[in-house]
Amino acid sequence: MKIELNGDDLKPLIQAVANEVVATMQADAERIGEKLAYTEQEAARLLSMQSYQLRDERRDGRIQASVGRGGRILYSKGDLLAYLRTRRWSRDG
Repeated sequence: MKIELNGDDLKPLIQAVANEVVATMQADAERIGEKLAYTEQEAARLLSMQSYQLRDERRDGRIQASVGRGGRILYSKGDLLAYLRTRRWSRDG
């Protein structure tokens, strides 16, 4: 079986995927806000989890973080968005 597609056939699909990606990124950005960095407690609250759960995610390498003054763990907006992108839900599991 051979399927032949040209650029015009794929354009609507590519546009739909691009629109979904942009909408997801905008929704994530609105949810997180505009601070430069968040404490572990603030970040956990934004992600709807407890601080100890976020700490465990960090220790297990599933989310990146930075170290601020006094050894305080801080999460950038980018850290939180990257974590959310890796945790997308799908019906297929």
